Amino acid sequence: MQIMKLSRYGEDGIRLLFGDSINLEIHAEVRRAYFFLKSLDLKEIIDIIPSFRSCLVHFNSEMTSFQKLATFISWMKPMATAVDLPEPKTYEITVSYGGEFGPDMEFLTSHLKLTEDEIVEIHTSVTYTVFTVGFIPGFPYLGILDRRLSVPRLETPRVKVPEGSVGIARLQTGIYPFDSPAGWRIIGRTDQKLFDPKEEPYSFLQIGDKIRFLRI
Repeated sequence: MQIMKLSRYGEDGIRLLFGDSINLEIHAEVRRAYFFLKSLDLKEIIDIIPSFRSCLVHFNSEMTSFQKLATFISWMKPMATAVDLPEPKTYEITVSYGGEFGPDMEFLTSHLKLTEDEIVEIHTSVTYTVFTVGFIPGFPYLGILDRRLSVPRLETPRVKVPEGSVGIARLQTGIYPFDSPAGWRIIGRTDQKLFDPKEEPYSFLQIGDKIRFLRI
């Protein structure tokens, strides 16, 4: 079990930090804390936002204080091991790689000294974990990307990429759920719908889910 560190985050936030690196062990602690705090259904808590190695707890400052809630969370932490976690779902997502769907593929082949087929083979060989969903509604941060595909973000983000664009940056890959600005290198596109504002839980992918990409 990872050691949990609590710190103030703004006037009405508590940050629960579980480590200093991005890995599946730390993420398991984040996921457990997230679902445990949600299960308590505390009226003092407005929102809980999980990330790679932390959870941000947004609380109602008129109902509690940082010190009171932080003390309560620390006291309750050992009980989190008993929470029933939802089983992560596994999805296969088909992608059209390269060409008009992957405008940065040419950069990748030059920068990484790999062929397009090699890049696609590496990208589709990993089972990715949804570490968090954010930036824009429904955007999944997926990891951990094979280090052979590690590339920097664009120096100047694009004003807009099409819905379903699949991008990579450093050790992450992700899918843009609708037309939006983008700073990651785009290598393909999928038809999978990732966000529906009319139907809960709105985001198709949830924290902890597993993803495999398939080439079409």
